[in-house]
Amino acid sequence: MVSLETTTTKHLSPELLRVIDANLNRLKEGIRVIEDIARYSYNDKNLASTLKKLRHQSNIDDTRTLLHSRDSNNDVLRPSTESEMSRTTLESIVIANYKRTQESSRVLEELYKLIDPTLSEHFKTIRYELYALEKEQLLNCK
Repeated sequence: MVSLETTTTKHLSPELLRVIDANLNRLKEGIRVIEDIARYSYNDKNLASTLKKLRHQSNIDDTRTLLHSRDSNNDVLRPSTESEMSRTTLESIVIANYKRTQESSRVLEELYKLIDPTLSEHFKTIRYELYALEKEQLLNCK
């Protein structure tokens, strides 16, 4: 678990905290989708365990600070887009969620450059791990 408390969150705007909150959620949710498919559909214990570990590394200590900034009911892009509704195979779901997690970890990497370079590197490491897992899983797709 990484700590947002090591930084001074009091000076961060609610908008910046909201972006961090949304991307942490996206990152963990996307990993969970891939993890569950690896676990229950592919019966791939190694991949599922690796993804579970990565998901746990995507948590932070200071959830309360982020919760105060959350405003999901007023998210201007809350409704699903047509492309989000056009998944046709498990592989298309896996691919979409790898992309989702990689994009979210990139946003977190960039934002944490403003706050804590160590955390920025942490999310960069997660992103590169996701790139490697995607390649390995999709090229060895069952």
